[in-house]
Amino acid sequence: MPLPFIPILLGAAALGSAAYGVKKGYDAYEDNEDANKVNDIANETIEDAKKLIEAHRKASGKALENLGEKKLFILNNEIKNLVDTIEKIKVKDSVGLEELSKFKIDKGEFDGLKEMSSFASSILGGVGAGAMGGALTAFGAYGATGLLASASTGTAIGVLHGAAATNATLAFLGGGSLAAGGLGVAGGTAVLGGLVAGPALAVIGFIASEKASALKDEAYANLSKAEKYAQELKTASVACDGIRRRADMFYRLLVRLGALAMPINEELFAIAQKYKDPSTGKADSEKFDTNERKVLFQSSAVLRAMKAVLDTPLLNEKGELTPESEKVVSEMASKTSELENQR
Repeated sequence: MPLPFIPILLGAAALGSAAYGVKKGYDAYEDNEDANKVNDIANETIEDAKKLIEAHRKASGKALENLGEKKLFILNNEIKNLVDTIEKIKVKDSVGLEELSKFKIDKGEFDGLKEMSSFASSILGGVGAGAMGGALTAFGAYGATGLLASASTGTAIGVLHGAAATNATLAFLGGGSLAAGGLGVAGGTAVLGGLVAGPALAVIGFIASEKASALKDEAYANLSKAEKYAQELKTASVACDGIRRRADMFYRLLVRLGALAMPINEELFAIAQKYKDPSTGKADSEKFDTNERKVLFQSSAVLRAMKAVLDTPLLNEKGELTPESEKVVSEMASKTSELENQR
């Protein structure tokens, strides 16, 4: 009589199968829960990195913009005033002060300063610094002479905007029209010191779309990608911070030089008026006494220092900080201290 046992056996098998199915279902549920948690961590990792680089991006972009505005101000005020005053003096090499021959601005440099100050005046008079946007960022990042070499008064704004828009780093920092898409620049790629930062943002959408159905191993793969991209963005944040610090150093140096230039120019102007020849309208430097010659030397020295700062680019075409900017800011800071001690 074995037949009655068959339904019992089948029922037992069915129960076992159901239990197995419940177990598998619970495992799948746990896997999905784990996957969701891991994907949440991946998203948070990227979001934190995004916030970090966004803060550094804005700070460095603003520092370059401030530097660009300060450069224009210095050109339109302190340099313009000193150039105008020195033009009232007939400077001779036999002035008798050894330091003057060392720091004397030659005709080419002097004419360059006149041209740059005229350029700054036309820009500020035409559009105002606040309306220049990315042009100021470009002016802060690059050397004034090189950037304006081919720019006439009518095309200067376009040249400056163009420099910002075509350089991926400046666009990334908010300097050009390509930055309109936020962190996604030039097709999603923002180059900062040779580092590709833009593609890191692509992982966010990928994780979000896969979140509901991702398996556990896929979720951990997402986390690995997120951690990699987050590290890239953190490295880019460090590069941004380096740009900000260098721009701030240049800005502070120009502030110090500007503070020196104002009283020096006032003294030199008074000296020029004292020795003014009515027939030529100029003062002969050979008539200056020792202290007056020192003021003439100081005017040349501060002009040369300001020109060195204005001419030195902070960034190269790859968006990397230039070695010469570090060297110049150190050398000019030392010379500025010397001039301050002489006052």
